[in-house]
Amino acid sequence: MAKDCISFANAHGGNILIGIEDGDKLPPENQRIEDKNILDTLHKNITQRTINVVVKVTLEIAANKSEYIRLNIIRNVHSIASTTDGRLYVRIADECKPVMPDEIVRLAAEKNAFIWEKLTTKQVDNSNFDEKKKTDFLHDVRTSPRVSAFVKQKSDEEILEYYEFQKDNYLTNLGILWIGQRSDRSSLLFAPIIQVIRYNEQEEKVWKFLLDDFYLNPKEILESIVRDVPDWQESMEIPDGAYRKNVPFYPIEVIRELCANALVHRIYTTRGDIFINIFHDRLEIHSPGLLPYGVTPKNILSKSVRRNENLSKVFFDLNLMEREGSGYDMIYAKLLSIGKSLPVVYEGDDRVTVTVSKRFVNKEIVLLMDKATNEFPLKQKEIITLGLLIQQPYSATELSKLLNQGEQQSLREWLGSLLEYDLVVKSGEGKGTLYEINPEFIQNKNFKGKINLKNIEDSRLEELIYRDIAVYPKSSVSEIQKRIGGEINIFKLKGMLKNMLNKRMLISEGERRWMKYSIK
Repeated sequence: MAKDCISFANAHGGNILIGIEDGDKLPPENQRIEDKNILDTLHKNITQRTINVVVKVTLEIAANKSEYIRLNIIRNVHSIASTTDGRLYVRIADECKPVMPDEIVRLAAEKNAFIWEKLTTKQVDNSNFDEKKKTDFLHDVRTSPRVSAFVKQKSDEEILEYYEFQKDNYLTNLGILWIGQRSDRSSLLFAPIIQVIRYNEQEEKVWKFLLDDFYLNPKEILESIVRDVPDWQESMEIPDGAYRKNVPFYPIEVIRELCANALVHRIYTTRGDIFINIFHDRLEIHSPGLLPYGVTPKNILSKSVRRNENLSKVFFDLNLMEREGSGYDMIYAKLLSIGKSLPVVYEGDDRVTVTVSKRFVNKEIVLLMDKATNEFPLKQKEIITLGLLIQQPYSATELSKLLNQGEQQSLREWLGSLLEYDLVVKSGEGKGTLYEINPEFIQNKNFKGKINLKNIEDSRLEELIYRDIAVYPKSSVSEIQKRIGGEINIFKLKGMLKNMLNKRMLISEGERRWMKYSIK
């Protein structure tokens, strides 16, 4: 319990409800807390085991008149919470994680980012706003389908306080950023500046577009990037029977989401501009600072952590970005549906870079994905999985790594109904399970796939192994795989060798990893 309280205190705060089962909304009928001293016991024991943790323990009565205990953990804004023996924890998504020694400095830096939005250090009076920006913001809130009717009915001042734009008669940093005057916005320590630079094939600068005059708020910056950069209009024509299909090199939805992420998740207490570098073969978006604590390039698809919580809420409520945790899902789905490779996320020492390739893996994939999405009611995760498997087959382990899934069972959600629709076929069991696109579906579309030894027929693989061992007797599995093709699934190769031993085509010596194969 103390560990969980520390985790919440080091993140955004939170509540622990004792007496309500996980997944339920109400406690059991007629539940009563007989020993009222347990509230003091909980409070005393938690405070004795923790440092810098503020917790309120209260007895609550639910809608069904049953009782339960609420632990309200206050977010620790200025210091780091720990156990009395010095152990640190933090809440990441829905898990409580220990903080490693080399991550303590990063956790401290994140805490400064958490409170930046609500600070009023500039002492800008809340009457000193930009009239048009304030009017536009209030209009956007009241017309947004994502904002509840309860919020829309509030007065202008109440809406500004609800979104943390003002506090104690002053504009917060977030308020200055969105509805403040230009002079106040420019005086913010690290207000966002975006540079769009185009390079030629020799990677020399040939065009530059700057947003560095502080006249625009984040929404206007995003709209300007989408509207005023001509490169997003470039596309390629793909013949589709008697028609031609235009496919953009960079889908506008992907550009909008990546730019919104750069604005929302950057650290506003760190110096640095956002760079959008357009090369002849790729697009790079550089954002100052590192990824939010707990998010890495490997788990970015499955982890969702808000850095600037209130700024994120404004962007989502105004329909400027996807909901929390689904932004990269959409990016993956859009890129894979037009035959592109996955974006590459790289975390450097002081910035995060996302690279999107301009090249199409295979133009025919566009038509095949178009046919699949038109004929079947595919969900976003199914589109991502199908897009990956159309490009090449993957084992269950490889697919789990690509989709940031820790366990193979998690693949069921990503595969969805693809197997039922016969779009994907499965072979093997356990770790040796191989998923690939159904060849019949490809043939119906006259798909010209890239030659890949991953989906080599068993008869051809058997012949390939036999010829290799004939030249190189007493070879191990790894040696055979290295020579005939590293992309061939190791479990498929082992299964074929076992089958060839049973058919007495081969002989072996040694056991397990030291087993060597020769021609009989």
